[in-house]
Amino acid sequence: MINIAYAMGLGGSKAGQGASGIASLIPIILMFVIFYFLLIRPQQKKAKEHREMVGQLKKGDRIVTSGGLHGRVTAVSDSTMTVEIADKVRVKIARGNVAQVLQPSSQPQGTKKNKIDSK
Repeated sequence: MINIAYAMGLGGSKAGQGASGIASLIPIILMFVIFYFLLIRPQQKKAKEHREMVGQLKKGDRIVTSGGLHGRVTAVSDSTMTVEIADKVRVKIARGNVAQVLQPSSQPQGTKKNKIDSK
């Protein structure tokens, strides 16, 4: 005698199984594309901008480190830089720890416009 469970498993054609295998990969590929454009690409762009900013640092630039220290660059080498954070207080930091350049050394200090003067 044939059991009912065996009878139910025998139906269906094998021709449709190949198409369903490809169709099951489409959502995974679509998720990867979405992750690429929403997460990976913007992160790579930000990392590239940071590398360019760190590469353009020079003596006299005012910077903020990733730890929050504000200072002026006094010396630059390949992997480190010396930053003056107070009078006669200098610290040596890794170049990658620079979070932001506040004022490049080429920009004169007295060129800021007041909101009142521009109106």
